[in-house]
Amino acid sequence: MPTKPKVFVTRIIPDAGLALIRAACDADVWTDPLPPPAEILGAKIANIDGLVSLLTDKVDAAILNRAPTLKVVSNFAVGFNNIDVPACTERGIAVGNTPGVLTDATADMAFCLLIAAVRRIVEGHQYTLAGRWNTWEPLGHLGQELAAKTLGIIGMGRIGQAMAKRCHGGWDMRILYHDVYKSAKAEAEFGATQVDLPTLL
Repeated sequence: MPTKPKVFVTRIIPDAGLALIRAACDADVWTDPLPPPAEILGAKIANIDGLVSLLTDKVDAAILNRAPTLKVVSNFAVGFNNIDVPACTERGIAVGNTPGVLTDATADMAFCLLIAAVRRIVEGHQYTLAGRWNTWEPLGHLGQELAAKTLGIIGMGRIGQAMAKRCHGGWDMRILYHDVYKSAKAEAEFGATQVDLPTLL
């Protein structure tokens, strides 16, 4: 039976992925909620084939020098600026990331924060927990309407477009955006208007 590749996973990730790694690999998983310090990361990757890193893990030339058998770095993140890609390329180490997987989640959270702010949700929740709410208060914690308001988006990439889709389609909001590039898609689908930053602000 062939030997399973040795992999170090720098944090506990969702089981849908971790179970696959554990089934296919000899996996060493860092279980602490904080990332492994550089010294420990360097020691852990000394004799491994693969590294599953997070954006909090600095995978630079110094770390890579301690991993002579490393073949792949798989970043559990959309970005990869925590990884020295040229240093990996120089050593023949493949680098992977997870582009696009957080677009909707990020737009959902941005919308969550937007509606929480305009409807004063956190303030009302704290008021209730403090035992100050006694009955319906006609003037209590009045928020603002979102319907038909104007939303300004800085950066009309994947996440900006996902936010525009939610706000234009669901709340009939007017969309202004600032970006160095024109987004024909956002303008056609969401009626977005490109403006300079001072205008948007």
